[in-house]
Amino acid sequence: MEIMSSMSLLLLSLLVTSALSVNEEAFVGVNIGTDVSDMPSPTQVVALLKAQQIRHVRLFDADQAMLLALANTGIRVTVSVPNDQLLGIGQSNATAANWVSRNILSHVPATNITAIAIGSEVLTTLPNAAPLLVSAMKFIHSALVAANLDSKIKVSTPHSSFIILDSFPPSQAFFNRSLDPVMVPLLKFLLSTDSYLMLNVYPYYDYMKSNGLIPLDYALFRPLPPNKEAVDPNTLLHYTNVFDAVVDAAYFSMSYLNFTNIPIVVTESGWPSKGDSNEPDASLDNANTYNSNLIRHVLNNTGTPKHPGIAVSTYIYELYNEDLRPGSISEKNWGLFDSSGMQVYTLHLTGSGTVLVNDTTNQTFCVAKENAEKKMVQAALDWACGPGKVDCTPLLQENPCYEPNTVIAHASYAFDAYYHKMGMADGTCNFNGVAKVTTSDPSNGSCIYPGSGGRNGTYTNSSTLAPSSDSTASGCHSHYSHDDVRTLLCSLVVGLTLWTAASL
Repeated sequence: MEIMSSMSLLLLSLLVTSALSVNEEAFVGVNIGTDVSDMPSPTQVVALLKAQQIRHVRLFDADQAMLLALANTGIRVTVSVPNDQLLGIGQSNATAANWVSRNILSHVPATNITAIAIGSEVLTTLPNAAPLLVSAMKFIHSALVAANLDSKIKVSTPHSSFIILDSFPPSQAFFNRSLDPVMVPLLKFLLSTDSYLMLNVYPYYDYMKSNGLIPLDYALFRPLPPNKEAVDPNTLLHYTNVFDAVVDAAYFSMSYLNFTNIPIVVTESGWPSKGDSNEPDASLDNANTYNSNLIRHVLNNTGTPKHPGIAVSTYIYELYNEDLRPGSISEKNWGLFDSSGMQVYTLHLTGSGTVLVNDTTNQTFCVAKENAEKKMVQAALDWACGPGKVDCTPLLQENPCYEPNTVIAHASYAFDAYYHKMGMADGTCNFNGVAKVTTSDPSNGSCIYPGSGGRNGTYTNSSTLAPSSDSTASGCHSHYSHDDVRTLLCSLVVGLTLWTAASL
């Protein structure tokens, strides 16, 4: 089955964070939404989780069949009190006790329930219920205390990051002051119960709302040169991604209210793989890039600039695409899988540490950007087939990759050959900015790209790096679609030039 495919060992996770301590290990889990027209059965969901070795999940309710299916799997489960049940529980200790009896006590210890999320983004989506939020948390916790489960099962509530105002620089961030009557007792509760702040962090929305002020690379965790990093002028801390900046803004916001020892667990984060026409950056490549980089970042225990090495465990939003969700196309396309268990895209996870044994980076490709200037693409193609020492003979007329006879297609093959020849190292899919990494296999017909394991050419080991923004490509054009004799002469000229230079 597809569930046994190359994403296995995707999210092998470790310990639940219960204290702000450098000794804790971060984990990555997934959210399981159910707004799916052909929702798999609980047994099928658990089979997928086990096949992928996903060890932490968050449910948006306390579905009985799902909790039964999760029994005896060891998977750590966060269950939720849905928003529509919050008012009843927040007004009645007895109602809360009944909820715990029905949804928790009847399932533990067989089902490994480790947390209860009270509502979801209540302060921003259900403000009328905000005055009852802390009461609901306390009533649920009291029922856990009565059952002697309070040390095992933590109680918290997920917040939208938009409760934080002036989030950059992080050192100046603070919670919306109108929420102080709720946030202060809420944070006191978290501190007194050794729980954690649940926070939903969506760099995609921060990027979309920034009107171009936030660079896409900064939102996607892509490497930035030092001069492009965001610097907090008050702390001089450097931020290389939106995720860390938002998490630190939450830490500073708690500090502003004099709470300094409450850890953060990110209960939702992700990137949509498809969007409406006004959401061009909701794409497969960007979703893959964000989630792959997020997983590496979390599991490497990088922490944040304010708290380096401190676990920021995170649940990816989400396991399945939810086609029944209302709203834009992007709202329906946050999943890692479709309802049949097929991967929406294949994560590339090199550098995630030993917990991710099945590395799928060999299924990424380097291709030319469709909208890149053709002269720049041509120059990069010349370089790849010349100084870059890529065997471009498959691009010659009557050879497998001659068609389609375009600069973009030929450059894509050459770029991918170089990228894999260089072991997919950082910076080897740039070519002066005209190339990009993709998970979509560009192979067509008999033209099999090197990223697919193709052997159309023989590659020579080389330490030469692809041209950077500081270099210039050879003036020798190697567009194999037009003049093969000219190409051969050009190659000889390039070789003679390099030999001459080496001899001086």
